Amino acid sequence: MTADGLAQLQQELDDLVKVRRPEIIARVRAARELGDLSENADYEAARKEQSFAEGRIGQLEAMIRNASIIEAPAGGSQVALGSTVVVESADGEETFTIVGSSEARPSEGRISNTSPLGRALLGRRPGDDVVVRAPAGDRHFQIRELR
Repeated sequence: MTADGLAQLQQELDDLVKVRRPEIIARVRAARELGDLSENADYEAARKEQSFAEGRIGQLEAMIRNASIIEAPAGGSQVALGSTVVVESADGEETFTIVGSSEARPSEGRISNTSPLGRALLGRRPGDDVVVRAPAGDRHFQIRELR
């Protein structure tokens, strides 16, 4: 995981613990005060939200506890986790950063090292041609540069 990815997880955890959890607890308390819990939809919704939030808090804590920070390679000669890669394809030039699966955001150009394209790029060098097999057909990329 990159340092940015870890910071994002920390921020999400802080928000859940310091903001969302107290809001949800207040909603549960308010719904409980309305009386009969067996037919109280607000109470059920708040409890489900509380359950989801607590599960996510546990998940984030485990991810942060077990995180291994990778340093982005400084102009390395081959694609590695943390590399920013400029490729050219039939769609034109695109830039991707190879990240861990928990911080992948394809719409932002952050692709997972376990994605088909991420796996195909790892270990390659500028000038290499890469073929990614996809259900819709093979896609061809040429690595232009590493940043």
